Amino acid sequence: MQRYLALVFPFLLSFTVLCQAPTWSDDVACIVFTHCAPCHHEGGPGHFNLTSYVDGYWWRNEMRDATQARFMPPWPPDPNYRSLAHERVLTQSEIDMIAAWVDGGAMEGDPQNAPAPPIFTSNAQITDPDISLIMEDYAVPASTTDNYRCFVLPTNTTVDSYITGLEVIPGNTEMVHHVLVFQDTTGEASTLDAADIEPGYTSFGGIGVDAAKLVGVWAPGASAYFTPPGMGLKLLAGADIVIQIHYPSTSSVEIDSTRINIELAPPGFQRELSLDPILDHVVTITDGPLLIAPNVVDTFHAQYTTPIPATLAAIAPHSHLLGKRMKAWAVKPGGEVVPLIDIPDWDFRWQGLYSFRRPLFFPQGTTLHCETIYDNTDQNPDNPNDPPNWVWLGEATTNEMMLYYFMWTYGFAADENIVVDDSPHMEHYLDCDPEFTIGWDAESPAPAWSIWPSPARTQVTVSTIAADAELRMIDVSGRLAKRERIRSGVQDIDVASLARGLYTVELLARNAPPQRTKVLLE
Repeated sequence: MQRYLALVFPFLLSFTVLCQAPTWSDDVACIVFTHCAPCHHEGGPGHFNLTSYVDGYWWRNEMRDATQARFMPPWPPDPNYRSLAHERVLTQSEIDMIAAWVDGGAMEGDPQNAPAPPIFTSNAQITDPDISLIMEDYAVPASTTDNYRCFVLPTNTTVDSYITGLEVIPGNTEMVHHVLVFQDTTGEASTLDAADIEPGYTSFGGIGVDAAKLVGVWAPGASAYFTPPGMGLKLLAGADIVIQIHYPSTSSVEIDSTRINIELAPPGFQRELSLDPILDHVVTITDGPLLIAPNVVDTFHAQYTTPIPATLAAIAPHSHLLGKRMKAWAVKPGGEVVPLIDIPDWDFRWQGLYSFRRPLFFPQGTTLHCETIYDNTDQNPDNPNDPPNWVWLGEATTNEMMLYYFMWTYGFAADENIVVDDSPHMEHYLDCDPEFTIGWDAESPAPAWSIWPSPARTQVTVSTIAADAELRMIDVSGRLAKRERIRSGVQDIDVASLARGLYTVELLARNAPPQRTKVLLE
């Protein structure tokens, strides 16, 4: 079976491409092993395996449908609003490749062409941690409801230090859905633990200690978190690390023993990072109180004006089961709007700490904003009340919260030169590459061109000797964000309306191979 693909230039001659239907070995295995298998493997949180052709064939329709809907891989933030570091997203080409493989018969191809199946172990990314803590074995009980359990892990440190790397290693990857990591110096969490005969204690929303400080978040697919160079989260002497683990419902008893690895900064100066709920449901809310009537979709806002220059390294929104959308942005003193994060389909089961590709510097007087939408109707399948009832602020399942945690420090404009992640796409497993060939005349030289500046804000400038070409800007999810007809010479391109983030820029000229580079919009 053959398929014909056309790469259509609106201003140029169309090229017709002839190739065989994709196969597992040559094309799809690379995508699946990179983006799916890290969760979908034996013992992984994905609950079924995708580490072989047999696995892929069995789940082929589910893979096609989930990726077409962009439900998988799970990445709640909208990359078109703000491109964030270490995004777990498929390009449109990868999504189309999976669909073409399924619709073309899901052929295996030559098994010798497939990359070696990945082998997953519990090997840590932080291989030589300064602090390594493991909780006592906990028997997750069989239950039809989710279980939120907190465990106290004493550090027994004697001096203050700075966390520069933090890693969560689930002991039971099929059961650990997400983990919130706090430090507690009050001893209150230890008291709650001692009052419960089982290891740990139950607490929904937080850990039940108002003075505890959040220092990390883990969700399936997340890697170890490392702070920007020269910055660290302060770990106070003698603090207890307290982890809240979300265990989903299970039909049988499961054992978990999750580990926390911590990397500390060497002695010397560190800029202290804080992880604080700067936009919240009590102090900075502008249209509170957070009280949601039954059978309504309601919206609440918060805002905070920075009294000092501040640099933001990461953001972590948090609400409960009625949450529908969580969005944050900043407005600089001159009126410039800077997108921060937009989660258009909030899901309490998928929470994370999201790093910016480069730290964001905001001068004194910048105002941070958030907007959170809650759905307290019977159309919300996660509504804990049937029929819907009044919902107010609190930590219980039937309550709600509105928190936007920011990892921040005193800011300097030069902080925006720090690169956390400049990769437009997750590195492929074993550097594999789905076979995809566009026909062009190999004898034709590629026209010289350049594009600047990067980072850019409102416009980029393109210079090329191509007589007639097309320029395309593609965002990190593979969507075409902008196309322009380019002629020989120098030409300015308006990019002010595009979402901030990293773009792949392609120059497509007649009878020449596509040329690509990267441009960062800030």
